[in-house]
Amino acid sequence: MPKQLPITAMDACCSPLAREPLTEGQAGELAKLFKAMADPVRLRLLSLIASHPGGEACVCDLTGAFELTGPTISHHLKVLRESGLITGERRGTWVYYRVHPEVLARLSAVLTTTVTA
Repeated sequence: MPKQLPITAMDACCSPLAREPLTEGQAGELAKLFKAMADPVRLRLLSLIASHPGGEACVCDLTGAFELTGPTISHHLKVLRESGLITGERRGTWVYYRVHPEVLARLSAVLTTTVTA
């Protein structure tokens, strides 16, 4: 089974960057997630999966959106899966992918600025 980012390790990482500095460990965990999303194909895949009706997408629905080979799409999906951003479930011949909304929420929380009066 591929190594996934432990969600519990991200729990302490919800303070906005502007409120308090990240620890070295928090920065390392977040960097893995941001690095996985930093590729345009992976960012589009993440968006396609998240915005797909029902919140999940079959790999068969994703490949047509790109002028890339199946193995290339599979590689990008593997990177997203191993980072912990998505999960995949095999159903017969196809794999269906879902985004981990709690991981995206933590990334969003870190990037949010807190305005104080």
